[in-house]
Amino acid sequence: MNKKEIGIRALVALVGVAILALGATTLRMGKVGLDPYTSTNIALGEKFGLSLGVYQLMVNIIILILIFIFGRKYIGLGTVINMVLAGFFIDFYTEIFTNLNLVAETIFMQLIFLIIGILLFSFGASLYMGAELGNAPYDAIAPVIVDKTKAPYRIIRVIQDVTFSVVAFIFGGPIGIGTFISAFLTGPFISFFDQKITHPVVNSLTKR
Repeated sequence: MNKKEIGIRALVALVGVAILALGATTLRMGKVGLDPYTSTNIALGEKFGLSLGVYQLMVNIIILILIFIFGRKYIGLGTVINMVLAGFFIDFYTEIFTNLNLVAETIFMQLIFLIIGILLFSFGASLYMGAELGNAPYDAIAPVIVDKTKAPYRIIRVIQDVTFSVVAFIFGGPIGIGTFISAFLTGPFISFFDQKITHPVVNSLTKR
């Protein structure tokens, strides 16, 4: 890839992470649960008196070091964009939602927040992954284990997500139906956005 294409893909990844974080924040303020990794980091970050952005960045750095040792092919500019910004974006959006009192107070509102949150989360994930500039540290864990063990990816990823969900639950993280959906059922939404929006847009922008 030339510098122009890398720049375009980096911008797509950045927009994707911003939208993904907005989706996660919508789920958080809807009180329906977040994805397993973010839920765990919110829970443990609060135990140490740290914001999500700061704590998640610290954990991402540790995971990144391990990925660099065992599977550096999964690391790229998109990895850095996701690991550094996702948590801080969620902190930023959470403050805005709180100041505007955008919090789900009824079951109907929770349903609306859930639907919007999952769609935004899936679209953001599609953009960031569709930029093809590397995986987020958390997303690289399962592929690295698969490379080393030859175990089925789906099984490893489920074990990974369930493990983080259990840790989040134990430490009082925001676990709910949104956690289940974001962990196991966003695949079809991401595939839809890949085909209808992400791939056509990325291909169009990079071929100009």
